[in-house]
Amino acid sequence: MAYDDSRFRGEPGFREEPDFRSGGVPEDAPTLGVSNQSVYTPGSYPVSPAYGAPSESTLGLSASRRRTPTAQQLGDVFDDPEHGEPGRDRLAVHALWEMVLLLAAAALLYLLHDASPAALRGTELQSLLLSGAELGLVAMAVGLTLRAGAPNLAVGPIAFAAALFFASNSDRGLAMTAAITGLISVGVGVVIAVLVVAFHVPGWAASFGVALALVSWIADQRDQKIVTGAYDPHHHALWWALAVLVVAVGGAALGLIRSVRRSVGRFRPVHDPADRRGGGAATVTGLSIAGSALLAAMAGVLIALDERSVAAADGSASIGGLTLTGLALGAALAGGTSAYGRRGGLFGTILAVAVITLLLRYTAAEGWSLPPFALGAGAIALGLVVTRLVETFGRPRITPDDAGEDSWTPPSITAQAEPDNDWSPPSSHTGSWPSSPGGGADGGWGVEERWGTR
Repeated sequence: MAYDDSRFRGEPGFREEPDFRSGGVPEDAPTLGVSNQSVYTPGSYPVSPAYGAPSESTLGLSASRRRTPTAQQLGDVFDDPEHGEPGRDRLAVHALWEMVLLLAAAALLYLLHDASPAALRGTELQSLLLSGAELGLVAMAVGLTLRAGAPNLAVGPIAFAAALFFASNSDRGLAMTAAITGLISVGVGVVIAVLVVAFHVPGWAASFGVALALVSWIADQRDQKIVTGAYDPHHHALWWALAVLVVAVGGAALGLIRSVRRSVGRFRPVHDPADRRGGGAATVTGLSIAGSALLAAMAGVLIALDERSVAAADGSASIGGLTLTGLALGAALAGGTSAYGRRGGLFGTILAVAVITLLLRYTAAEGWSLPPFALGAGAIALGLVVTRLVETFGRPRITPDDAGEDSWTPPSITAQAEPDNDWSPPSSHTGSWPSSPGGGADGGWGVEERWGTR
């Protein structure tokens, strides 16, 4: 007796079922969420929005989610992808502090004029300008390496060693001797740079070791060295001071450009200070250290020409080298250059040099005893406080974009989550899907095989 015998049609409890063997699907059969507009082909599964088909917004192609990055965001990416802080450093703290330094320099200038008017005229003024130029060159050298994140503490001994070498060989021609002095000093800077960037060690440690070696060499020079050339820089003292001013402000102005600022300061420690910062950071830092040695050599040549003689027998040159390092470091820090690297102002260093130079000359005019070592120590202490102010108020201001509330990220294709394979028929159709005696989740009809697995 066939299952579909017509004798049973119309009897109570009889239910007519569709024949799935022919592949036909009745119009009133459950569609598993597939719309009537979907086209079914054997071996494929119809795509329906009910199953979460990928859309443009899911693939990240929606215009609302493909917001064009701003120039600032792109600049942040290319400045320092791993550790760069988003945004531009704030310079208001530098401007305010430089106003304080300017007022201090003006007050000291007035006090010096009141205490000794002759100090601002004639040869006294020329000597004052040359002293400021010499200290300014060494302070620029320290400031350059501070911005690079590898402070060179050997600049003072390099300057006095250069002065001794230049004075002892000045009979061979001033220009040639000055050039050779500069090359030797750059060689010393290269030695420090190799120690710092090749082994990735702190600049202050490597440079201080070299400074002690130079102090030892200076102490072995027994005779007083006399400059035999005819050039006297006192006749061009104003031009020397202006040249140092232009170089200092010009270099600081370049440091205001964000790409230059971050390139020079990329050796600045981040996270683990022992982590290497890459070849670009090492190259820029090495050039900065070598450049600082050249600036120190220029200061040494100017010291020799100014003093006309350099004595090392009494140890004054050795002490003077370390003292000069302390004064220059104090001037750079007190001028607003951060001890951590990268950050600095525009006129701060040169104004701090002016304050220190005027203060030394004013205390001498008043007959007070102010050891340069003590002044250097005070300037460094003040500079550390300024560093804290610069790091606190000079950081880029955090914006909603930087905080991630509306930040731009490159569009990416998001993998579509697999739909749940454990589909169960709606509760409303429970009564119309009987299980076959053979068992099985699909009632023995082979629905999984016919419609394909997902």
